[in-house]
Amino acid sequence: MKLSRRNLLAATTAAAAVSAAPAYAAPGPGHGSGRKLRTGFERLAADGYALLDGQRVGVVTNPTGITRDVRHIVDVMHADDRVDLIAVFGPEHGFRGTAQAGGSEGRYDDPATGLPVYDTYLKSGQPLADIFTASGVDTVVFDIQDVGARFYTYIWTMYDCMEAAQLAGKRFVVLDRPNPVTGRAALGPVLHKEFATFVGRQPVSQAHGMTVAELARLFNHEFLTSPVPLETVRMSGWRRSDFYDASGLPWVPPSPNMPTPETALVYSGTCLFEGTNLSEGRGTTRPFELLGAEGIDGRWAAAANELELAGVRFREAYFTPTFSKFQGKTVGGVQLHVHDREAFDPVRTGIGLLISAKRVWSGFAWRADNWIDKLTGSTLVRTLIDSGAGVDEVVGAWQDELREFRRMRREYLLYR
Repeated sequence: MKLSRRNLLAATTAAAAVSAAPAYAAPGPGHGSGRKLRTGFERLAADGYALLDGQRVGVVTNPTGITRDVRHIVDVMHADDRVDLIAVFGPEHGFRGTAQAGGSEGRYDDPATGLPVYDTYLKSGQPLADIFTASGVDTVVFDIQDVGARFYTYIWTMYDCMEAAQLAGKRFVVLDRPNPVTGRAALGPVLHKEFATFVGRQPVSQAHGMTVAELARLFNHEFLTSPVPLETVRMSGWRRSDFYDASGLPWVPPSPNMPTPETALVYSGTCLFEGTNLSEGRGTTRPFELLGAEGIDGRWAAAANELELAGVRFREAYFTPTFSKFQGKTVGGVQLHVHDREAFDPVRTGIGLLISAKRVWSGFAWRADNWIDKLTGSTLVRTLIDSGAGVDEVVGAWQDELREFRRMRREYLLYR
């Protein structure tokens, strides 16, 4: 990672501040929101890092790995003599979050702490195991905020790191954080193994309704060929019905196009537009809430509203993306306005939007590489929509496999 003299000076100042910072004091039972939520890291710190005692530690994290007072856990642990933190592992977008979608920061030494940062993006199996071995760690700790969708890549970073840790003979510790869109239900089609990619390694539903610690338990027992020595540090004070604002935690965008918890709320449905020739709102201030293309007018919003999808309304909208699809061009489309998030079903909504867009806009097309099949996990959604199926028919077609995933998922849930 390249730094200007100005940035290097700022980083040096930050490093001095980190080295002088006191040990982190996890919030007491009355701290923060009335719900008294404590993250996995807060509980680890409150226990004096006993789980990491005598271990050389490496952390897989990104900018979301923060404390309630917005200090990064790497900075906090590095400044604490009770933790032997010797490495950081950065995922897509990087440890400090400087890279856009499909990018990473590469291998560098973190200016604030001096710790070596290793790049895990698109690495798996033995090559990733070799990185863990070369780093000298005994225990790999994972702490990243997920958003609840199968195709959000951080859960597969965790899966790949679990597999690699097993190959390298390392322990794996997951520090839990809330699912920002609740853990009430698994929704959507389940991935078929022949469509496995980095946006879906294993048969998980499109909206999984789990936390990362719960997913780690499921991965370890259902999908990994050989389980890794796994420890999970669960939250306290979190309930499955909680949206992110109940947590009292600050929101840090997990990736550049996930600016708010409201983005996460719609993402597991509207990200399907990545598989089409329409803009999914990248390059705007409301990614995944704004959708559109050249040639679309108010008929799409009208058609979408006629579907009477629960908890959401659609507004005719026009926008000009600053990057990605239709960069610099004014396009027409819709903006989603979720008015009842309890009733809102993001996956059903995404299907309804695909169907209505195809019906009202003659220019609609799937991406030539059939990326939609990777996102939905099979050819089912694409072929049904192309055949003229309605929302109920498409959603009904995956219910049997979804019921089976829900049955398997139930065994690994940690919270009520």
